[in-house]
Amino acid sequence: MGICWRVFPYKIVLSNFLEKMELPVICMLLLLSSSAAYAQKTKPPSPSFSPTPAPAPAPDFVNLTELLTVAGPFHTFLNYLQSTKVLETFQDQANKTEEGITIFVPKDSAFTALKKPSLSNLTADQLKSVILFHGLPHYYALADFKNLSESGPIPTFAGGSYTLNFTDTSGSVHLTSGWSDTKVSSSVHSTDPVAVYQVDKVLLPEAIFGTDIPPTSAPAPAPAPDTAPAADAPTADGGSSSPGSAPEKSSSYRIISWGIWGHMVLAVSGGLALIL
Repeated sequence: MGICWRVFPYKIVLSNFLEKMELPVICMLLLLSSSAAYAQKTKPPSPSFSPTPAPAPAPDFVNLTELLTVAGPFHTFLNYLQSTKVLETFQDQANKTEEGITIFVPKDSAFTALKKPSLSNLTADQLKSVILFHGLPHYYALADFKNLSESGPIPTFAGGSYTLNFTDTSGSVHLTSGWSDTKVSSSVHSTDPVAVYQVDKVLLPEAIFGTDIPPTSAPAPAPAPDTAPAADAPTADGGSSSPGSAPEKSSSYRIISWGIWGHMVLAVSGGLALIL
């Protein structure tokens, strides 16, 4: 009994303690549950990710070698581009700049017709300048040349005084280099950033060939119109020099000659009669 009495007070104390702790524990549990419910209600929505746009496709660069090989009879000009290393300059301008490029390409027949002056007499630097002279460091559509005709000389890749003048005549683009005058005969390729136009002549810069421009061949003379026979020219004795008057003059001359001889015969006969 003594032991049970000793333990019993502890049970009472523990029971009282639990009764006292029951209310705070319940409050704490309610607080935690309400906090969890509030957290679930106020949970931010999961972020929605928009699909990443696909990268823009790489630009389709123009291969100038392939273009000039396939497009037309430009083999001579292409050979000059390659031998002078100007092709690399033009290709880099076409592919690596925002300005683009405009190239004027003479046909093979234009080089064949070029007899004087001859490109074979130029130095390596001069020849390179001539080929650079055929390119503009900017992309120009055909419609842009109308404005260029009012802008004065346009610089070329050759730089310095190597400039071109443009005129637009009823939609036809003409080029003047100071030595040669030509026009754009067709568009080989015209899509930004590369424009390639065919020209009828080789562009010869005045800075190399000077101002002694050879004369252009004169057109063939027109056939002479039919003319009426010339009027008879008067002669010294008031007659006419026409062919029709020639027989009359000859007959008169013969008559006069016979008259003179007749008088002489009569005179001689009369003189002999007096002597006898």
